[in-house]
Amino acid sequence: MAAARRRAAVGLGLAGGACLLLGVCLLLAGPAIVKEQVVKNVRIDPSSISFDMWKDIPVPFYLSVHLFEVLNPTEVLDGAKPILRQRGPYVYREFRYKTNITFHDNDTVSYLEYRNLFFRPDLSNGTEDEYIVMPNILMLGASVMMENLPNFVKLLLSGALAGLKQEAFMNRTVGDILWGYDDPLLDTINMIVPGLIPFKGKFGMFVGFNNSNTGLFTVYTGMKNISRVHMVDSWNGLKKVNYWRSTGCNMINGTAGEMWPPFMSPTSLEFYSPDACRSMTLVYEQSGEFKGVPTYRFVAPKTLFANGTDYPPNEGFCPCRQSGIQNVSSCRLNAPMFISHPHFYNADPSLVNAVEGLHPSKEHHALFLDVHPMTGIPMNCSIRLQLNQYLKQVSGIIQTGKITPVVLPLLWFAESGNIEGSVLKQFYTNLVLIPSILDYLQYIFLGLSIPLIISAAVLMMMSQRPTDEKSPCDPTTPSTPPQLSETTPLLQDTSTSCQDAAEA
Repeated sequence: MAAARRRAAVGLGLAGGACLLLGVCLLLAGPAIVKEQVVKNVRIDPSSISFDMWKDIPVPFYLSVHLFEVLNPTEVLDGAKPILRQRGPYVYREFRYKTNITFHDNDTVSYLEYRNLFFRPDLSNGTEDEYIVMPNILMLGASVMMENLPNFVKLLLSGALAGLKQEAFMNRTVGDILWGYDDPLLDTINMIVPGLIPFKGKFGMFVGFNNSNTGLFTVYTGMKNISRVHMVDSWNGLKKVNYWRSTGCNMINGTAGEMWPPFMSPTSLEFYSPDACRSMTLVYEQSGEFKGVPTYRFVAPKTLFANGTDYPPNEGFCPCRQSGIQNVSSCRLNAPMFISHPHFYNADPSLVNAVEGLHPSKEHHALFLDVHPMTGIPMNCSIRLQLNQYLKQVSGIIQTGKITPVVLPLLWFAESGNIEGSVLKQFYTNLVLIPSILDYLQYIFLGLSIPLIISAAVLMMMSQRPTDEKSPCDPTTPSTPPQLSETTPLLQDTSTSCQDAAEA
C-alpha cells in the first residue's frame, strides 16, 4: 500500500510540475509569441497576412452622398433664410487598390491608391437622373472670388452671365451635380479673369474623384521599427504642405488613414487626408467589440474644426468664421468653400440657425473609427464630412441679388466600411482567437498545477507514516518466551490465555 501511494505521489508530482512549468513558460513567453505574430503579420511585407488586405482592400466600402435642395431660391435672392431639404442618400460601392508599389532601402514603400465608384440604386433613395435645385456653385463662387476686383470687371462678368442666362440657382440632375456638366461659364470666367479657375472641361462636386488616385504616398513598412509602420514619410514628395499659415497646420502627421501601428494606447490617432488638405487627430472615446473583436473607438474632438479664437492651434487654418467649419479655400482654388461635420454637428449654433432644415445628431452625423488596438487595423468606420459654400450679395453682379451672407450646406457624404466574411474569420482566428487561447492556457496550466502538487505531497506524507504495533496473539507476530516466576506453572496453555484475553 505504501509503495502504491509513493508511485501515485510521484506521478501527480510530475504532472503538477509539468503543468507549472508549462504555465510559467506561457506566462513569460506567451506575450512575446503573440507580439511576434502580430508584428510579423501587420508590417508591410508581401509575406504578411495583412499585405493583400493593404494592397487590394477587400473591405466593402460605400460612399453615401446626401444633397441639400433649396426649397425657396427666389426668396433667398430677396434676403430670406434658406430652407433646405436633405435628399438621398445616393450610394456608391467603392473599390480601392494600390499600384506602383515600390519598396525603398530606408524602410519605406511608395504607392498610388486608386478608387473606383459604382452607383448602387438598390441601396439608394433616389436615382442619378433626379433633378435638384441647388446654388449655382460656379457662378456664386466666382462672384465672391471677384468681390474685391474693380467694378468694371464685375459688371463685365454680370453682363456675360446675363448673356449665358446664368442664374444664382440651378436645377440639375444628381449625376450632373456630382460628376460634372459642361458649362460655358468656365471659359468666360477665365477669359475675363485669366487663371481665376484654372481648369477646363466639366464642372461638378466630385469631378476627378472617380477613377483617380489620392496622390503618391510614401509610408514606413515597419520591417525595422514596427512602431512606425504605416506612418507617412511623405506625400507627393512633400514632408509638409503649404496650404496653411502655420508650420503645425502644414505638418503631414500620422498614417494614410487605412491602418495604424499595433499595440495602440487609448489616447488618440492621426492621419493625413488629401481631400481635407490637412492632418486630422481623433481622440479615444470608449472600448467595445465588433463581431467579437475588441476595439477602441476614436472620434473627432470639438476642436477639430474650431476657429483660432476658441482653439489657438487652429489659427493657422484661418481666416476663420464661426467654430465648427474650416475654410479650405487655400487648397480649393481660393473658392469660398468650408468643410464641417454634417448638419453642422458640434458647430456654433448660429450656423444651424442661419438656415432651416438641419437637425444635427451624434448618431447620424459624428464620424468614428473602431480599431483593433493590438493590430491597429480598423474593424468598422464611417468618415462623415459636409461641404459648404459661402454665399453673399456682391455689388456689381446683379445675379447675386440681395443674398444675406450665409454658409450654405451643399452636400454631406459618408465613407463607410467594415471587415466581414472570410477576411473577418481569418483575422479573428489568427489575431484574436489563437492569442486568447494561449492566454487562457497559461492560467489553466497554473491552476491545474496547484491541486496536483498538493495531492502529491499529501500522498507522499501518508506513505511515510509509521505502522501501528501488532497484537502478541497475531500469528504473524514473532512469539517471545514468557518470563517465568516462582508461581508460574511449568506447563501453561498459551492458547487458553489468549482466548481468555480475547474474552476479557
